[in-house]
Amino acid sequence: MEPPDTPVRKIIHCDCDCFYAAVEVRDAPELAGRPVAVGGRPGSRGVIATCNYEARAFGVRSAMSSAHALRLCPQLVLLPPDFERYRAASRQILAIYRDYTPLVEPLSLDEAYLDVSGVERCRGSATLMAQEIRARIHTEVGITASAGIAPNKFIAKVASDWNKPNGQFVVRPEEVDAFVAALPVKKLFGVGKVTAARLQAAGVDTCGDLRAWGQAELVAEFGSFGASLYRLCRGEDNRPVSPDRARKSLSVETTYTEDLPDLDACLDALPPLVEDFTRRYERARDAGAVCKAFVKVKFADFSQTTVERAADEPSPALWRTLLAEGHARKALPVRLIGIGVRYAETREDGAQLALFDAESTGAVGAHAPDV
Repeated sequence: MEPPDTPVRKIIHCDCDCFYAAVEVRDAPELAGRPVAVGGRPGSRGVIATCNYEARAFGVRSAMSSAHALRLCPQLVLLPPDFERYRAASRQILAIYRDYTPLVEPLSLDEAYLDVSGVERCRGSATLMAQEIRARIHTEVGITASAGIAPNKFIAKVASDWNKPNGQFVVRPEEVDAFVAALPVKKLFGVGKVTAARLQAAGVDTCGDLRAWGQAELVAEFGSFGASLYRLCRGEDNRPVSPDRARKSLSVETTYTEDLPDLDACLDALPPLVEDFTRRYERARDAGAVCKAFVKVKFADFSQTTVERAADEPSPALWRTLLAEGHARKALPVRLIGIGVRYAETREDGAQLALFDAESTGAVGAHAPDV
C-alpha cells in the first residue's frame, strides 16, 4: 500500500520595497519622486543602507559608499537612519503577518517567511493571502511590499524578487522544476562571485546545467556545500518556517574616518568596540551559548579577513590576539574593525552545532556568504 501524498506546503516570502527609504518618504511626502537614500555621512566613510528606485536609476546601490553615491547622483537626498521608526513599522507589519498564521519567521525588519499551509482565509489561497497582506501593509503602514509564493522557502524568496516593486509572483508545485532549471546559479544561497566564477569556468551558468553534476562530484569540488548545491538546483528545500529562529551571532564594527596605520593603532581602537559590544551582549543574554569569538578586519585596499576561535565567553584578550593575527595577514592600514561572537545551535538531541558553513546557516538570501 502506497503512503498518502505529502501535503503541499504553501510558503509566502514578504519583502518590503526599499524599506528604510520607504518609511522616510512616507513620513516626508515632499520627498516622493525624488532620489532618496538612507546611510552614513560621506565625510565619515558612511555607506548606503538602502535607497529608493529613483536613486537606483542613477546607479546608487546599498553597501555603496555615500560619497560615491553622491557623485553618481548629486541631487540624492541622503538621510541618517532612524531605527526607532523602522522598528515601529516592522512591528505593525509583523502583526499583520501573524493575523494570518502563527508560523512567521522574520529575517530582518523588512522581510519574513510565512507558512500558510492549511490556513482557511482567502479560501485557502496563498496567492490571495499575499495580495491581501500586501494591500494591508500599504493601507495600514503606508509602504509597499512584494511577495513570492511557492512550496518552499528557497523558491518563495527567489520569487519575491520577480515582480518588484509592489508585486508578487507565484511558483506552483508543477512549475518548480522548470522555474529552478532556468535560474542562474548565482541565485543559489552561498554562491557568491568566487563560486559563480568557478562554476562558470566549468560551463555551469544555470541550475539546469548544474544538474548534470552528481552529488559526489559536487561534494568533491565544494565540500559539504556541494550537497546543498545538489538539492537547491533541483528546487529541494525542506527547511521549516521557524517562528523562534535562534540568534546566530552578535557583533559590532566601526569604519574609521582615517585609516588606522598599524597594529598598535588598531589595538588602541579596540576598547570602544568592546564597550559597545558589552552593552549589546548584556541585552542579549538569553541568545544562547557562545561557541566562538571572531574579529573582522577590512584593509585600506577594501580586502577583508575574519579570524575566529572557539570560546565560551567574549574576551577582550582573545579579540586582541585575533586582531593581531588578522592584521598580520596583510599588514596594511585598516579602515574597519569588527568584533563579535557566534552562538551554538542546539539539536533536538541536545548536541550543539557551530553555525559557520553555508549549509548549516539555513537562510536563503542576499546576505549569503561566498564559498
